[in-house]
Amino acid sequence: MRVALFTETYVPYINGVVTHVKILKEGLEELGHEVLVVTADDSTRRHYVKNGVLHCPARHFKRFYNYSVSNAISQRRLKFIRDFHPDIIHIHNEFGIGLSGIAAAKILKVPLVYTLHTMYDDYLYYIAPSKMMWLAKKVAHHYIRFLGNSATALTGPSKKCQEYFKMVGVRKDVSVIPNSVELDDFDPDKITTEQRRAFREKYGFSEDVMIACFVGRLGKEKSVDVLLDYWAKTIRPEDRIMLCIIGGGPSSDDLKAQAKELGIESMVVFTGAIPHTEMPPCYASCDIYVTASLSENHSISMLEGMASGLPVLQRYDELNEDQIISGVNGYTYNSPEEMADELRRIRQMSKEELTILKKSVISSVRRSGAEALANYTLNVYQKIIKKP
Repeated sequence: MRVALFTETYVPYINGVVTHVKILKEGLEELGHEVLVVTADDSTRRHYVKNGVLHCPARHFKRFYNYSVSNAISQRRLKFIRDFHPDIIHIHNEFGIGLSGIAAAKILKVPLVYTLHTMYDDYLYYIAPSKMMWLAKKVAHHYIRFLGNSATALTGPSKKCQEYFKMVGVRKDVSVIPNSVELDDFDPDKITTEQRRAFREKYGFSEDVMIACFVGRLGKEKSVDVLLDYWAKTIRPEDRIMLCIIGGGPSSDDLKAQAKELGIESMVVFTGAIPHTEMPPCYASCDIYVTASLSENHSISMLEGMASGLPVLQRYDELNEDQIISGVNGYTYNSPEEMADELRRIRQMSKEELTILKKSVISSVRRSGAEALANYTLNVYQKIIKKP
């Protein structure tokens, strides 16, 4: 099968969508299929293919997650896609590249799959002032409805996608395909004692503290402000539990100021953004992954933490409740007190209990590799190709 994957961003840029598409490409190729990734590239002025990636000229759009945006219409791009002879076109974003995928599918009479990765209602503040949010949501819902109705099949990494499509008026079945993680890259057994010690020394964590980490872009939608509020209400220095916030973003300065105002500076460390290639030792040096975000579909950062052996402590989210199985790969909480109780309980576990828990967490993501993602997705492709 020949599959064209359309994404606004791709490596070396790293985010959840990029990781998903990269793993899907690798999984499909391992199973013997041919893949062309079509992506926007603001560093080029011409279309060209290299290593299975069609680079398309684009302009940088700093205000919205640093995306590069390409024109939706390009005869040159269409020629490259036509020459590839795709059996399936699969779009993963909603802007210029996504629209060109829709157009190519229609022109070439190829089935179109659309994966919704982002709950855009939680991200519109990047581009719309608060007074215009009602209009921005109305336009966004209309636009997603157009994209959904243009596709032959719909997928998403969690039940949230099903609900979102339903809310905006798309009356189609949505296949839930969980996100995947590069398991080998985050194998904690590959991280040395010296690497773990170096991480703790660099950021001032003593050996006797438990480190709870959050990893992600620091924007309003990640609810790190909620995490800090909960921490201030229930965690005390004598608990010997530290919060490590890894990432950068537009809310970074506000969050640092909040931690200072709450008087929890001594218990919170902001590392800033860390290159993705340097993340495995960071995860392996921590003890638990904690999040208060309700905007996630199926967080890849969380999966990376789990692949590193970190149990997850997640604020309860009804539409994501199947992702965390209590005592198997983590725990959920509904209040600051519940969060603190779970943290202290894990803090008090014996080494034997922690070893068993970590093994259980790693085992829970073993089915989240490239081959699993490819097989889930191929099942969707094969169903729509067989349709008359």
